[in-house]
Amino acid sequence: MIIDIITIFPNMFKPVLGESIIKRAQNKGLVKINIYDLRDYSGNIHKKIDSPAFGGGPGMVLRPEPVFKAIESILGESLYPHKKKNSKKNIVFFTPQGKILVQKDIKRFLKYQRLVLLAARYEGIDERIRKYAIDEEVSIGDYVLSGGELPAMVFVDALVRIIPGVVSSRESVLRESFENNLLDYPHYTKPREFRGLKVPDVLLSGDHKKIKEWRKIRAYEITKLKRPDLIEKKRKQT
Repeated sequence: MIIDIITIFPNMFKPVLGESIIKRAQNKGLVKINIYDLRDYSGNIHKKIDSPAFGGGPGMVLRPEPVFKAIESILGESLYPHKKKNSKKNIVFFTPQGKILVQKDIKRFLKYQRLVLLAARYEGIDERIRKYAIDEEVSIGDYVLSGGELPAMVFVDALVRIIPGVVSSRESVLRESFENNLLDYPHYTKPREFRGLKVPDVLLSGDHKKIKEWRKIRAYEITKLKRPDLIEKKRKQT
């Protein structure tokens, strides 16, 4: 898989992409991540990529030219007016207007061989970018951030970790929260007793059938308590 990230702050990504699971995935050749500085596609000596909004209003708006140039340069293909109708290039834009990202979406994005992520700033983007360059709009929550860089990092981390071969134990990925619309069950490790607090006996029993059942019940109880909406979603799917 290839992930191309377009941003005006490329240095923000280096610490995240150069550590832990994402770094290992790149070293294994399971994913290639490219960072592009949007200012390199400004077309002017001042590298200016924004302008005031027509009709007035606060803040600056991201101009369409650099975005179109960047995407076309990365993909080696033209966008509007040459882009075929209904032809998806899998270009993702992070915005509060987007669909809230859930695990099901992450698994869907996994099927693409290449993704282009646009992490923008400013008051907004020129509407022509949204209409004629972007394929999907994604949000990571109903709150306001300074830009799309952090959502892009969240997206990449969630996606890369489910690429086959990235996480050492495939089973651990399948058991994680949200995979079956349930939160994760409780985990315990050494010591068996800490300040009078003991590990549940069933986990020390060696009876894997009972352990599996205990974890299933506890996962359901935790989800019902903390995220009842997931229980309702699971009920509707059955």
